[in-house]
Amino acid sequence: MRILLIEDEKEMASWLMRALKQSGIAVEHAPNARLAKALIVGGDFDVIVLDLHLPDQHGFELLREIREQGLHLPVLILTAQGSLQDRVEGLHRGADDYLTKPFEMPELEARLVALHRRSQGRSHAAIRCGSLRFEGNHQTFWLNDSVLSLTPREHAALEVLIARVSAPVGKSKLAAKVFPQDSMAGPDAIEQVLHRVRRKLQGSDVRIVTVRGLGYMLEPLKIPPGALPETT
Repeated sequence: MRILLIEDEKEMASWLMRALKQSGIAVEHAPNARLAKALIVGGDFDVIVLDLHLPDQHGFELLREIREQGLHLPVLILTAQGSLQDRVEGLHRGADDYLTKPFEMPELEARLVALHRRSQGRSHAAIRCGSLRFEGNHQTFWLNDSVLSLTPREHAALEVLIARVSAPVGKSKLAAKVFPQDSMAGPDAIEQVLHRVRRKLQGSDVRIVTVRGLGYMLEPLKIPPGALPETT
């Protein structure tokens, strides 16, 4: 896989290039939009990783130009500008995925692989649980047709649970997915993450339940008309 990294922060770009190359991913770097455009025309890339705050042009405008030229390369927006409004705008403008800083390298690498696989014609169908939907191609959760804003750890936990709807996932397995490189995470850390996810699902027809002795489970609720779902 060969990617184009469009990032103006020198330290961030250097770190990303080293980490990705260690994983066998070829990287070409552009610190601004002008050079990025030249590289896109002359290069053969599988995925573009795009920062929004470039010195000569906003990333959204560069993305618009890329799509207007008929280029269908997968684009992953990688930025600290991570409000829900920014995420939705990025997707509407043609981004294929959106990852906010700070992030963990395993998650970035997994998303790059998923985007590359999708571009090769191997797409992932959406997974649903009630009104909650996970778009595997975009690595995005939607709740009642709105993007669900999640931190990287919340996203990782919910992705594991929605892959096994109505089946329990062990606490240790879930923790290993959410904290893959954090040996300092205490036994209650995963419960804190799930508590935050539960709050974001509150009021919907989906809930995370604790199954004694087995772990945690995501399940849809059958809500009678006019009734509110339980929040326990």
